[in-house]
Amino acid sequence: MYDWRVKSVALRNDIKRVPEFDVQFLLKSSTVTIRDVYCRGSYQQQSAEEFATVTEVVFPYRGVYVRHLGHDQAVAEANQVLFFNATEDYQVSHPVPGGDASLSLAISEPLLRELAPPTFLRDGATLAFQRQRLRIDARAQALVALLRHGLRQNIAEPLEAESLALTLVRRALGLRTTHAAGASVGRQRLVDRVKLVLTSDLARRWTLAEIAAEVRGSPVYLTQVFQQVEGLPLYRYQLRLRLARALDLLAQYDDLTALSLDLGFSSHSHFSAAFRQAYGRSPSEFRRSALHC
Repeated sequence: MYDWRVKSVALRNDIKRVPEFDVQFLLKSSTVTIRDVYCRGSYQQQSAEEFATVTEVVFPYRGVYVRHLGHDQAVAEANQVLFFNATEDYQVSHPVPGGDASLSLAISEPLLRELAPPTFLRDGATLAFQRQRLRIDARAQALVALLRHGLRQNIAEPLEAESLALTLVRRALGLRTTHAAGASVGRQRLVDRVKLVLTSDLARRWTLAEIAAEVRGSPVYLTQVFQQVEGLPLYRYQLRLRLARALDLLAQYDDLTALSLDLGFSSHSHFSAAFRQAYGRSPSEFRRSALHC
């Protein structure tokens, strides 16, 4: 079986010399604070309890981790947005090595109350989300990449970045543009295990039988449960993960054919067609708009 849980000695030794977190502030204004947060994911087991000082809307865009909130857990990967309520204790684990990165947005509370549907919020004077995660659509993924690349490349001016951030959060919280999972704990945990398998090797051309063997389930039952919980077929979910990784890596590749092959696509044309269908532009067009190159 494909063991994604094993870490090499070299990786463990390297981790000792490097800080666990790298946090870069990309924008600070009265409207929004945007941070790019990278975690090395050194420890597989659950961390000590942590908490956010302000409510944050967090968009994972690279790697994967699991956020534990009481008896609930959420697999944080590029198809999801997570909500970190202020002063709410949580723990994090990294069952898949490789670390993770997220774009974290702290929107001013009055604006966030305007953006969030009332059904998403808890009753009370303190702003807090009822769920800890929602599935976002492809357009929201594209906005995450545009916002992050624009700020990191010093292309986006504050007004543009603030507008993009509000548009992103509005879309991530939109009743028509997001999906809230609804399933029993057992079915959700099964889907979580599938996500960890997929994110362990995005370039691998998994078969349904291989995934089912990893999670010890029936292929037929697996496809039915995944569709019910995530609202997407399993193969399309994997495609979205690959494409989100492409959004992250576009600035690092001059050769888009090499990028497509590194992500497991059969050809550049296959990659380009899938990218255009998801984001409305070819990879080259998106890179020009995001990086102005």
